[in-house]
Amino acid sequence: MKVQKKMMGITLFAMVALTVAACGTNGQPTASEITRQAGDISTPEQTSYASLYQTSVFLGDSITEGLSYHDVLKEENVLAGAGKTAEFALEDLDELVKRKPEHIFIQLGSDDILWPTDHPKEYSLSYYAQLIERIKERLPEASITILSVTPVTAKAEKAEPRYQNIGDYNKGLKELASKVKVGYIDVSSIVADHPDMYDEDGIHFQAKFYPILLDYVKDELARMESAK
Repeated sequence: MKVQKKMMGITLFAMVALTVAACGTNGQPTASEITRQAGDISTPEQTSYASLYQTSVFLGDSITEGLSYHDVLKEENVLAGAGKTAEFALEDLDELVKRKPEHIFIQLGSDDILWPTDHPKEYSLSYYAQLIERIKERLPEASITILSVTPVTAKAEKAEPRYQNIGDYNKGLKELASKVKVGYIDVSSIVADHPDMYDEDGIHFQAKFYPILLDYVKDELARMESAK
């Protein structure tokens, strides 16, 4: 997929001193430090995302790449690119290890479901599992969280019917997360609540989407921790 290039930026405000806490024994991320030091601040204007996620890396495709393209996060906190699949992401493992993240968020699948194979879901998830296994081997102290594939507009789905499989693919991701004991966050509701944030192609997102995404991830980490 190609990122819709737009000259839009996000102004980062006062830095929030933060160290993301290590993961729990079930592989899900611990969020006490995020919620304690960020307090009740959750609006994009008040939160410094570069500081909040300074020990994290977001691994993904062109949708994830928007985090750094729109200057919401620094480039060193984003390892993503157009057309990236779970299989191709294995090639980024050395670079990921080099960055020594404490927290890894993986958002892949938008390109995987378009892969020209008989069973793209099964094909992709097998590589997704391999990716997580190898990350655990080389970064055993890092916590891992899978983010669901974001839905597309009805127009984009009509133009590419394979996007109808996003819901089913996300079910597979959730089952995988449970099986390999990593975190899973479904971000679909963000898109449903903010349909105006799509880019022109109905697949990618405008700059204003990404602070909302990061706030949602922060809040979900806190919710998962409190539920333990």
